[in-house]
Amino acid sequence: MPKREFCQSCGQCFEKVDEGWLLLYTPTSYPSLARLSSERAVASPSESSAIITAFMECLCFAVLQKVEEDDQTQIHQMLISDQLIPFTSAVLKEPMLQSGPLFYQIAEMLSSWEAKAELSSDDGTDEVFQKLLSNFWDHLLKMCVLHVDRLDADEKSLFAISGMLEILQNPKSATKPNNKKFLKIRFTDEDESERNPENGKLTEVRKGDSEIQADLQHSSHLRKEPLENLVCNLAELSIVYVNEQKSEQHLKFLSALLNSFSSNRVFQVLLEQGNDASHAQAESQNKMKAHNRSPSVQFLYMNLITWLKEDWRKDTHFLVDILYSVLRCCNSNEERKIILDDLAKMDLKWIVFLQIIQKACSSTTKLSLVSDWLKGDTLGERLVMLADDLCHLCLKPNTASSDSASSERWTLLSLVLSQHVKSESLIDETFIERIIDKLQAALSKAKDLSEAGNTEPSVSFICDVASSFFSSVKGCLLMPSSEDLLLTIFQLCAQRQDATHLTDLLVCKLKHTWMSGVNSLVHQLQSTHKQSTFLIKAALWVKNQIQSSSLDVKSLQMLISAVSDLLSKLMEADGQSGYLVRAFVEHVTPNKTEWGKLHESLSTEWIHKPLLEGRLSMNCEPLGSSVKLCDTTKLPGHLCTSALLSKMVLLVLENAAVHGNDDAERKKIDNIIAELLYSLQWIEELENPPSLLLEYLHMLEEMHITYKKFSTLSNTAGLQQTIFDRSEEHGRLWSLTVAKVIRAENTVSWERRELFKTTEGFLPLTEGRLHTLQCLSPFLTEEEKRELVFHCVAKLMTCTQTDLSSTDGAFGCLSILNSCLNDRSVDCDHLLPGILKIIISWKNDNEDSFLFSCNLKETSAQLLGLNIEMIRYFPLLLKYSTAPLADSEWDFIMCSMLAWLETTSENRSLYHVPLVQIFACVSCDLASALSAYFEAAAPETTENLPKNLLSEWKEFFSEGIHNLLLPLLVKITGETKNASEGSFQNSVLISLGEALTYISKDQLLNHKLPPKFVAGQKTNLPDNLQTLLNTLSPLLLFRARPVQISVYHMLYKLMPELPKFDDENLKSYGDEEEELALSPPAALMSILATQELLLENILECIPVGEFAVIQPLSDEFCLVLGYLLTWKLTLAFFKAASSQLRVLYSQYLRRTKSLNKLLYHLFRLMPENPVFSGPTSEVSNKDTKTFFTEELHLDVKGVLSSQIPHLACSVYHITLKDLPAMVRLWWNSCEKRVFNVVDKFTSKYVSSVLSSQEISSVQTSTQLFNGMTVKARSAAREVIATYSVDDIFIELIIQLPPNYPLGSITVESGKRVGVAVQQWRNWMLQLSTYLTHQNGSIMEGLSLWKNNVDKRFEGVEDCMICFSVIHGSNYSLPKKACRTCKKKFHSACLYKWFTSSNKSTCPLCRETFF
Repeated sequence: MPKREFCQSCGQCFEKVDEGWLLLYTPTSYPSLARLSSERAVASPSESSAIITAFMECLCFAVLQKVEEDDQTQIHQMLISDQLIPFTSAVLKEPMLQSGPLFYQIAEMLSSWEAKAELSSDDGTDEVFQKLLSNFWDHLLKMCVLHVDRLDADEKSLFAISGMLEILQNPKSATKPNNKKFLKIRFTDEDESERNPENGKLTEVRKGDSEIQADLQHSSHLRKEPLENLVCNLAELSIVYVNEQKSEQHLKFLSALLNSFSSNRVFQVLLEQGNDASHAQAESQNKMKAHNRSPSVQFLYMNLITWLKEDWRKDTHFLVDILYSVLRCCNSNEERKIILDDLAKMDLKWIVFLQIIQKACSSTTKLSLVSDWLKGDTLGERLVMLADDLCHLCLKPNTASSDSASSERWTLLSLVLSQHVKSESLIDETFIERIIDKLQAALSKAKDLSEAGNTEPSVSFICDVASSFFSSVKGCLLMPSSEDLLLTIFQLCAQRQDATHLTDLLVCKLKHTWMSGVNSLVHQLQSTHKQSTFLIKAALWVKNQIQSSSLDVKSLQMLISAVSDLLSKLMEADGQSGYLVRAFVEHVTPNKTEWGKLHESLSTEWIHKPLLEGRLSMNCEPLGSSVKLCDTTKLPGHLCTSALLSKMVLLVLENAAVHGNDDAERKKIDNIIAELLYSLQWIEELENPPSLLLEYLHMLEEMHITYKKFSTLSNTAGLQQTIFDRSEEHGRLWSLTVAKVIRAENTVSWERRELFKTTEGFLPLTEGRLHTLQCLSPFLTEEEKRELVFHCVAKLMTCTQTDLSSTDGAFGCLSILNSCLNDRSVDCDHLLPGILKIIISWKNDNEDSFLFSCNLKETSAQLLGLNIEMIRYFPLLLKYSTAPLADSEWDFIMCSMLAWLETTSENRSLYHVPLVQIFACVSCDLASALSAYFEAAAPETTENLPKNLLSEWKEFFSEGIHNLLLPLLVKITGETKNASEGSFQNSVLISLGEALTYISKDQLLNHKLPPKFVAGQKTNLPDNLQTLLNTLSPLLLFRARPVQISVYHMLYKLMPELPKFDDENLKSYGDEEEELALSPPAALMSILATQELLLENILECIPVGEFAVIQPLSDEFCLVLGYLLTWKLTLAFFKAASSQLRVLYSQYLRRTKSLNKLLYHLFRLMPENPVFSGPTSEVSNKDTKTFFTEELHLDVKGVLSSQIPHLACSVYHITLKDLPAMVRLWWNSCEKRVFNVVDKFTSKYVSSVLSSQEISSVQTSTQLFNGMTVKARSAAREVIATYSVDDIFIELIIQLPPNYPLGSITVESGKRVGVAVQQWRNWMLQLSTYLTHQNGSIMEGLSLWKNNVDKRFEGVEDCMICFSVIHGSNYSLPKKACRTCKKKFHSACLYKWFTSSNKSTCPLCRETFF
């Protein structure tokens, strides 16, 4: 009985024969196939792999057995047809098994058979295996045809066939599955020795198979032909289904076949089955013939292009694979480029080109096929056009477009822009630049839109992909391209949203993405020693942003927040946080040269204030010919840099991330904080910082970027030393900064000594040391200051002529002396006259050093600086010197002052030069100081003055000052139409205006100004006075507050002198006509009319009663200020006029409605709560101080913030006081809302003040009435008038209302003797009428009433129209008598009677009045 065994792995039966084992089988039962088809095997890759391996081991073992030739052929045929082919077919049908090891093992088996078939042998083995191979390929073709030749062919089976054929063609090209198990067959009777590999024949066979497999290339000709025949048959079959049945799965199968078997023979077979080309294809064929006649290219033009153009087709990946198969068959890159260029010119979907490029990026072989085309012009131009189309699409937010199509096009652009191969871009760099230009232009236009068009979905998509990429791919952020992507996302988050047009949600997503990326980067850097290009590029980008001077506050805030988040992430790196943070900060920090440029980016207008205030002195022109004004839209680079770096170092200090050399790190931190303080000092020195800088300061406070925060985290001693060293070296703003730091720290004396060392340590003087001493002089002890003063005086005494203007000579010493004297903290009064004598000696030795009456055009800055310090010394000498000066010394001071003023006047064209302007300012300040000195000189002071000094001052020097300065003001304002409050040029106007406020009335009346008259101007003023008004009044409109204030003070002195000229001509008007109106000074009224028009445009939109905030330094501020000042002058003029003239002036104001307009404007300019916050006058009561109780001081150098509200309240107060009747008339005509607003405000804030002033004026009045006494009772707000004549006694009680003067004054009856009731009532009515309708005080009303009563007693009859003797307006007596009844009337009363009744009859007798 033959011995039989079962394989434990596959269950198949083997029978022992003489020369080996023979595989037994049952035709109807295949144990291996059954096991492989089980659910368990299908679900378990390892089990199915074991079954497949065991089956193939057994099959190979059976094939190698030696039997009779006929039996062997039969066995081989049976093994192929009944075992291997069914087994393979089963695997092709089951997707879970297709990735198993079967196809690889079949390929190994074929290699073994091919090797044996090629070896010639005497026993005919080669022929046996040749038949075996032929039998295998025949059966394999039949099996594949059965799977393919079906309309409903399974797509997965088709792809499995193509995969199998690819493996059979070249098993080395594909990766073998990991779950493949190599097992050997073990029989039950094998002992250990038989299992030994050295003794096992099966092992020898397998070893031989391995060697044969390694030599596959030499035996491939036995496989190539049958395999290619098989492919051709399958391709021919597939193209038939494609052409006839439009079978998509067969087209995909064809693509897979061509991907592995791209040859002209296969394409030729395909062409033979595609002869029914359409007309369009024929045209393509003609075009193709002009290029190439190879089958592959013909197939492309006749078939593939048609498929690519089909609109319904969504998936084109497999068609692109066919394209690459065609390209592989081309003979040269030039031919490939021609084909691809043709495709690029066709109207194909962009997804096709995206897939072509994506496949090229994924394979170097494919990239080599299309590289010339990618770099070519045809594709580049198409991509530029694509970018242009997409950009136009993004600028149309409402344009409807396919999201997928738009996403594909953006992905294509992103791919060609960002993808690099071997450090080279995919397309030519010229086209990259053009595409970027298109995108940049689109983004620039998109800023004007409310949303970012259709770009946001693409940004969101990229964001999601990047986030997943950063968090999942290990080591990805060490690649340059990924770091560039991270940098781009970081940049988007670090910029303002109105610049990027991204929504809040998208910005949050972007932030999460880059934070995730940085987190991955930090962890990757911990495990490697590579340097991150992202951190370097990010730092350099941030550095460029902050130094570009292109950021506003919001942009800077966004940037600081992003960098703070980045640093926080870097600090999470264990072990490397200190290094990473240090490296980042160092890359952002400018070097010394860059810091210098950043200092230059700060406008030099900061130097205006310290130079004018004398806190710094200079004898050079470092600023050029003019002062650079600060940009009001973008922050200077220095401010951005110092703020960002300070926030970074504060984060470092908070996290204690300073490692390594602590001293070096502390020094770098001190340098950064010093630059921040430098920036803050720059802002502080600006006279009127723009709102942008105020917003910047607020941002620093909000983000805790402050010196206070730094001082809590670190010792400031090193910082103070750093700033002090820079001050000593550079001076200027650094000196002001060190003074601010010491003041903030309130550093004690010994600590200051550590900074100063000794005062001798500052010698010899340099500009830096000079400025340091000037700024720190307030912090020196009295002993140190005295020592310094003594040294300076000694130095002055020994100065030679060549040393006078040098920093280490007289200029520097005088500068230090002036600084020490300014704060009056050193007792050196006895030295001051001696210093004056030294200055006089310089003048005697060399008068050229003194800039007396000279042209400054060629004058050196050193000489200007010296003269400025000498001029500054004289006011200090007058202020602090206790020793009397000699006559010659006074002469020197005053003559020098006039000579310097002459120089100032003659060089106004050079005021744009800073030192010339400082010279002009201090010269005018000296004139002001001398004027104030003599004006306020006490009797005991004048006794010590030289005998004729005061008369010489008044008659010569004071007149000389104003004869120079008044024409100078007119010339400057004539040449400069606008000098804003904050401009450097405005400083001369301040000093000049201050000096002109001391001009006397007589000097004004005797002015030397050229005549100026206005055509058609009605005036009673003399020419000289009219010229002065016509010259100065327009300056109330000048856009500079100092000019307006100084002109107001000068005109105010003239107002009392003007009404008398109208009074002299009052009789010429007569009393025959209608009520007359007389204009106040025409020059003022003309200005007032202009101001009213401009002001109505500004305030008309603000309801009456609401407070309009007028920003200081604005054009509106100057306009409102000029308007209110003009009214103050008009009211002063009105008050100085007689009662008769005031009636005429009032009539003019009533007709022009100017007063009504004023009152409406005042209730927009007065604050709802006019509380006074400044220094109050010395009043004993504890009442709240308001703008109505406190006097307004209009100083040229005054505070601006409350000037308009206080001035408006002052004008309202004067108007109520001097024009009560007109205000009352206006109030009664107001609408109800305005009526209530005015009543409430006046009653609350003004009435009590005016009532007390009116009662007080009655009590203090020196006016005497013959026969009448007047008394006042302040508590009851009453005035009692007692009139007596002969036997008649009358007592009147005048009661002021709570809302005085808006409410009517009541007149009550007191005692009366000898007066009829009717007459008494008439007199009471007359007094009530006078007090209600006259624009004057109670005393003036009483005086008018008394005159009326006196005339009645003198026999003058009342006018029978007004029942008064004296007319209430023109104060005339009844003169016009009726010829019939003989009664007399006032002319004005008759005129009113005639015009109102339309008759010319007598009011009493009704006869015609002649």
